[in-house]
Amino acid sequence: MRSKNPIILPQVTIEGMAAKGKAFGRAADQRIVFVPYAAPGDIADIRVTKKRSNYYEGVIETLHKASPDRILPKCTHFGLCGGCKWQHISYEAQLAGKQDEVIQHLKRIGGVSPEHIGEIMGCEDPYYYRNKMEFSFSDSKWLTPKEIASDKNFNRNALGFHKPQMWDKVIDLDACHLQSDPSNAIRNFCKEEAERQNLRFFNPRQQSGDLRTLMIRNTQSNQLMVLIQFCEASEEAIQRYLSAIISAFPTIHSLLYTINTKANDTLYDQEIRCFHGADFIEEEMEGLRFAIDAKSFYQTNSKQAYRLYQVVREFAQIKSSDIVYDLYTGTGTIAQFVAKNAQKVIGVESVPEAIQKAQENAIVNGISNVHFEVGDMRTVFNDDFIARHSKADVVITDPPRDGMHPDVVEQLLALNAPRIVYVSCNSATQARDLQRLSTFYRTLKSQAVDMFPQTHHVENVVLLELR
Repeated sequence: MRSKNPIILPQVTIEGMAAKGKAFGRAADQRIVFVPYAAPGDIADIRVTKKRSNYYEGVIETLHKASPDRILPKCTHFGLCGGCKWQHISYEAQLAGKQDEVIQHLKRIGGVSPEHIGEIMGCEDPYYYRNKMEFSFSDSKWLTPKEIASDKNFNRNALGFHKPQMWDKVIDLDACHLQSDPSNAIRNFCKEEAERQNLRFFNPRQQSGDLRTLMIRNTQSNQLMVLIQFCEASEEAIQRYLSAIISAFPTIHSLLYTINTKANDTLYDQEIRCFHGADFIEEEMEGLRFAIDAKSFYQTNSKQAYRLYQVVREFAQIKSSDIVYDLYTGTGTIAQFVAKNAQKVIGVESVPEAIQKAQENAIVNGISNVHFEVGDMRTVFNDDFIARHSKADVVITDPPRDGMHPDVVEQLLALNAPRIVYVSCNSATQARDLQRLSTFYRTLKSQAVDMFPQTHHVENVVLLELR
C-alpha cells in the first residue's frame, strides 16, 4: 500500500547496478538508494518504500532523464512477474554490468586480482534461451489495482508465474520470451483446455484443485518434455486432459504427470508417471548424450553451457596422466565432458538420483574412466576419499549459490592439488572462498559466461594455481 505521506527523494542520479538486480544512487543526505527497474544514468524522483539508518529502498516515481542504456522491454508482463529484471537495459549494458560485478566481488570480497580477466561471453540471442520453464495453475489470478477497483467479474484462473512476494497470486501469462516455441502455445493450450474440460485450477490457500503446475523442457534437437502436476483430479480426468495435449502437440517426446497432494510443488519426492513416449529427453554435446528426466538438473541455457564447459576444460589443462576430482558433479556432465583428457575423473554429489543418472549417462557414452559417489561434500570429501582415489592433480568445483562449506575449503587446502577450477553462479560467495584459498593459491584467470540474459545472474569460472 502507498503511504499517504510518502518520502520523495528528488533528482536522484542512478550510478550503477547493485545486488539482486537493483540499481543504486545517492540521496541528498548521501545515503545509498536501492531501486529496482532503474538503469545507470537515469535521473529520477524516488519514492521511498523502506528507510534504514544508512540506506533507502524505493521505486521510480518520476523519470526525468532516461539512461542511454534504457530500452523498451520486449515483454508486456515485464515488471510484474519477476522472471526478468533487466529487460529495460540494453544487452550490451547488461553484460558490462555483470562483468563489473564479478570483478568488484573478486577484488573487494576476495581480495584477489586475476592475472587475466576474459571479456564476458554473451549469448547470441538474449531471448528464448531457457530449456526449462515451470508455470503454476491458480484460481487466484493477480489483478491490477485498476481491475480490483472496477465492478467487473474477472475470470480468476491463471497459468503463469507467482507474483513476487505474493505466494498465493499468479500472473496469467500471454507470452513469455525466455523459452522458444512451442512453449507459449503449449502453455496457452493447457490453460484453455483445462477450462474447456472444467478442471479446477489450484487454490494455494485451501490446497485444493485438479491442476497444480506445468513444466516444459526442450533440447537443442527440439525434443520436448511436458510434465503436468495434478492434485485432486480423477484418473479419468487426467487421461482425458493428457490425451487432448498429445493430440494437439503430437511431437511431444515425453508427456509425464504426477499426482501431488502435499503442501508444496517440489517434484523430488514424487512418483513421475509416463503417459506418452519416453520418460526422458536427450541433450547432446560433442557427441556425448545426456538423458534428462523430470528431476534432472541440467544447465538452464544449453548453448551457453557448452561454452562454459569449454572454458572449464581449457582452464583445467588436463593431461592423460591426471586424476581429476569433480566436486558437486550433479548429473556428471562436466566430469564426462573432460574425461577423455584424463586418466580418471571422480564425481561427488549429494543427490542419489543425480548420481544414478550420471552413471547411466556414462554407460551410454561408453566412458569407463569416471567414478561417481553419493554423499554430502562436507563429510564424504575427506582423507579416506583421497586415499581411495589417489590425490587429485586437478580439482573442478561447481558448488551451489551458497558456495563451499568451510570444511570443504579446508580439505582443498590440505589436498594441495596443483590446479583448481572454480565454477560459480554467485561470484560473491566464490570470492569469499577464493579469499580463504588465497593462502596457498594464486588466482590466474577469471572468465564470466552469461547464462541468464535479462536477469542479474551470471556464471564465473576461475583458475587457481598452487603457489
